[in-house]
Amino acid sequence: MSDPPRPAEPARNAALVRIAVGPLVGPVLGRVVGMLAARADCPVDRLDNAMVVVDALAAHAGARVAEDRVTVKVSTWDDAMELMVGPLEDGGAEALLRDAALPGVGNILERVADAVRVERDPDSGAQRLAIRIAFAG
Repeated sequence: MSDPPRPAEPARNAALVRIAVGPLVGPVLGRVVGMLAARADCPVDRLDNAMVVVDALAAHAGARVAEDRVTVKVSTWDDAMELMVGPLEDGGAEALLRDAALPGVGNILERVADAVRVERDPDSGAQRLAIRIAFAG
């Protein structure tokens, strides 16, 4: 998985969502991602990939968050979308990546995303997981 630098220009659109751990993570995050993808003219096939990422996050992120909420910043540019998940518990980003592996398929996040990176929040030091989906696919 390549690890391109973060875009230099500011996001065209962005939303920060904090969702209580539980059954609403998938539906709420899916709607936010869908709305921002539509505003960015995201191709349908790449939107499908983004929804696969949302499903994986909904299934596993709740067990890896540092708080009782799943926090995701969704940002779009003209050519890509990024989901930044965190704060995560120490080692949570790597664990979330392990959780997203399916037998016979491999890691879903790494298969559908163009870049996945683990980083630390510069203010809090907490781990974050960034998942980037390019629209050109």
